[in-house]
Order: sequence, then C-alpha cells, then structure tokens
Amino acid sequence: MRDLIEVMLGTATRIGETLALRKCDVDMTADPLRVSITGTIVVRAGMGAFRQEHPKTHESVRTVAVPAFAAEVIRRRLALIAGEGAEHPLFFTKHGTPLAPHNARRTFREILKEAGLEGLNFSRHAFRRTGATLLANALDLPAAVDMLGHASTSTTKKHYAEPDRSVKPLSAVVLQRLAPTPD
Repeated sequence: MRDLIEVMLGTATRIGETLALRKCDVDMTADPLRVSITGTIVVRAGMGAFRQEHPKTHESVRTVAVPAFAAEVIRRRLALIAGEGAEHPLFFTKHGTPLAPHNARRTFREILKEAGLEGLNFSRHAFRRTGATLLANALDLPAAVDMLGHASTSTTKKHYAEPDRSVKPLSAVVLQRLAPTPD
C-alpha cells in the first residue's frame, strides 16, 4: 500500500490510473523518469478487475515526470517483475492480475482505522489534491491542469487546487508604485 500511495502522490494520478501502470508505460531513459497514463483499472460484474485502454477522459491521456521518491518505488516495482512481459502491471495481485481499486480503497481505510485516523474524512483522493495544490501554488494552475489531465482550469481550481493564502511581500513592493509623490 505504501508503494501505491507514494506513486499516487508523486504523479497526482487517480487510483485506477496508478493501478493501470505497466512496465511499458515507464520511460526509464528519461531524466526525470516518466510514466505514460494511458488507461485505468475498472471492475465489471462477471469480468472482475481489468485494464481499460483509456483513462477517465481523453484529456487524461498524458505523460508525467516522476519525482525521485516515486521513481525509486517504480524502479523497485519494475525489479519485482523483471522477467515479465511489457504489459505486466506495476501493482498486481499474488496471481499477477491487476489490483481492483475497491480492494486498495478498503486496505487504505483499514490502515486509517488502525492509525486512529478514520474520522478525519481523509481519502486516497487527498494525494491528487495535494499534488494539484502544490503544483498550482509553486508553478501555476495550468501546470496542475496538465499533470492531472483535466480539460480546463475550472475543474482543477474548483475541486483540487487549494488557493495559496500566504502573504506575498512582493505585492507591497508593487503597490508602493501607487504612493503619492512628495511635494
């Protein structure tokens, strides 16, 4: 579960997108390492969990740069499946099949309960919001939109990126230009 959380946090991906990552989606030659988000894990009655060949929306197909902490997890996951084919998922069951998002969510809830954090209304989606907020505030809102794979800034702004409410000293410098000139 820790590996899943770290990759979700480092890529700001949805849980199904993270679970759908395969060996062939990882570009180890890029610096920093990159992953292509090209699918999601879905569960259908009678079919179980399987990889859908596209994520939630058309705009959600994207390639993202991965920070070092998440890249290290991905490298470890790749080492576990070194002898497997290119389509093998990075996150898988003991039978090598894709993990179902609902099973990952259940495990996450159990971890929160064991840690005494169950009443905090903390969900696995918080990792995506955290990434969006950091990107929007450190870079800009379009950077967060691109990373999350949204079609426009409105969804990212409304549901994901919290506004930066810190005091910006530079604004006082800029507004000083309005000061009256001495007589």
